[in-house]
Amino acid sequence: MSEHDAAHEAAAQRVTDFLRRRREQIAQRWADAPLFRTVFTVSRDEAVEACKAVVDALAEVAAEGRLEDISAPGFGTVRDQLGRTAASRARNGSSPAQISDEVAALRVPVTELLRAEFADPSAPQAHEAVLTLAVLMGTLRLVVMETALDAGEELIERQRLQLMEVATPVIQLWDGIVAVPLIGTLDSARSQVVMESLLEAIVDQRAEYAILDITGVPTVDSLVAQHLMKTVAAARLMGAECIVSGIRPAIAQTIVHLGIDLGSVVTRAGLADALAYALGRQGIVIPGRPAAGASRS
Repeated sequence: MSEHDAAHEAAAQRVTDFLRRRREQIAQRWADAPLFRTVFTVSRDEAVEACKAVVDALAEVAAEGRLEDISAPGFGTVRDQLGRTAASRARNGSSPAQISDEVAALRVPVTELLRAEFADPSAPQAHEAVLTLAVLMGTLRLVVMETALDAGEELIERQRLQLMEVATPVIQLWDGIVAVPLIGTLDSARSQVVMESLLEAIVDQRAEYAILDITGVPTVDSLVAQHLMKTVAAARLMGAECIVSGIRPAIAQTIVHLGIDLGSVVTRAGLADALAYALGRQGIVIPGRPAAGASRS
């Protein structure tokens, strides 16, 4: 081992011992930092315990000598907590840059405590230890930002799914009749949500008829058309007859061009016509409309 490597190893061990020995003091100072103080507002003791967990993680990473490795096992124990902390700050209006600065600010109090460990803060050993701590805190900063970004992406994905569910409501039109009025772009992901929501409604409401109204859908591709056909087939397996209404001229041409066979599917011009058909099949005649038969159109 070279003299340079030996110095680095000695500095890492010195920082490890320092973090473990001064764990309580570091946690007490960090608990008053914006990153933790504004998240743990109910109890300061909670903030202190959270800070202790971070100090323990840093000590473990330093002991392993993986000062610049954001995937070091030592960080695994605090990733979720750091992610929740950063996400909470983001929900309160903090930008990623502000959160990064708040993590960077944690280095100041811990560096002051480390310098106080040396009789001569300007000595080479003190300089090496402070440099090692700075590298370690820089890695912690990267871990926080990576975790926060991952949490943000997960939140965006959950919100996207929630929005799709809201945008595809299943409405009970009559006893035994449910409908899904679709509006806007219908992609494969949303088509899957439509199928799941419709099948759940068929079971929950014991529906015999399910109407897929696509009046508000400007266009569909072959994959989406196939999803619609699968939805119709799945509804039949659940014991419900599926009626597709509101097929626009452009969509009709696309379906014909793609060679998709809707011969086995009941179609109607609009939602009102589809409802009248379903009611007619139940023996309920709507004045001014012909009774529904078994013919397909």
